[in-house]
Amino acid sequence: MKSRVTIVDVAEAAGVSVATVSKVVNERYGVAAATQVRVQGVIETLGYESSLVARSMRAHKTHVIGVLVAEFEPFSAEILKGAASALAETDYELLAYTGAQRSRREGWERRYLSRLSGTLIDGALLVTPTVSDASTSVPVVAIDPHTGPLGLPTVDSDNVTGARAATEHLVALGHRRIAFVAGRSDLASSALREKGFRDAMAEAGLAVDPDLVRVGEYSKESARAAATELLTLPAPPTAIFAANDLSALETIKVAHERGLDVPGDLSVVGFDDIPESTGGIPPLTTVHQPIQEMGAAATRLLVALMNGTPVDSTYVTLPTSLVVRGTTRKLG
Repeated sequence: MKSRVTIVDVAEAAGVSVATVSKVVNERYGVAAATQVRVQGVIETLGYESSLVARSMRAHKTHVIGVLVAEFEPFSAEILKGAASALAETDYELLAYTGAQRSRREGWERRYLSRLSGTLIDGALLVTPTVSDASTSVPVVAIDPHTGPLGLPTVDSDNVTGARAATEHLVALGHRRIAFVAGRSDLASSALREKGFRDAMAEAGLAVDPDLVRVGEYSKESARAAATELLTLPAPPTAIFAANDLSALETIKVAHERGLDVPGDLSVVGFDDIPESTGGIPPLTTVHQPIQEMGAAATRLLVALMNGTPVDSTYVTLPTSLVVRGTTRKLG
């Protein structure tokens, strides 16, 4: 393997001192224009990259934003796209980090924030965070936070209104046995979406049958188990509202495996409007939340906080809307 290009290699190739190369890299004064052009040319030719840690120690800033996610899945991928778009015209870069299987261990985000802050990142975005201690050495913005009090700047979407719209849609189609597949019990979004579901059912004068509420954990595996339980009941639901699209898509798979037609035998609604929601046959009826814009808004808020720029609010809620596609139809 080719060894990493060093500052000494650049100095030798350009015929200048290491100190001169350092001045060019760090945009300091004291280098003649012709020499600066020559050194820059050598840097580009050799592909030299100065050490991030070394730069941060000199400047006390890394110009890197960390994004901590529980795992890389469609929701977090859309958040990353939005964050990247918000940084396109800045000199900040993104560093994405996942706790993977550690994500359910209490305090994992706090530990990794402690490791990353000060040397690798200037600020962080926490996606679906469960951290309970908001103290950190760098600015942090939470996206879709834990149900407990965080005391962190937060960006989320209007989960209650979105869930109400999904449930009202099913009620308007004539459904009365409407099941709900909930998300993770430790996330605010799950509780708020269940509230929207229950509020809409109550306003329609419909009782929520406890047998028709299952926990899907926002994961395929748990959603599959929940859907199987619901569809094997003596009196199964005619419609299922799942708290996220992954759960809704898995519910549809279970229905098809059991010989049910969607939406002929079962109407299904999801929540998120991830790209995968349009790829099914039929495409999924779902609640659109502006996931990329959530990532972009959180990133803009974080940059403002890092730079000490005044902000109107440190709590931002973006609107949701129902997108009717092919997985719902009038009952009967």
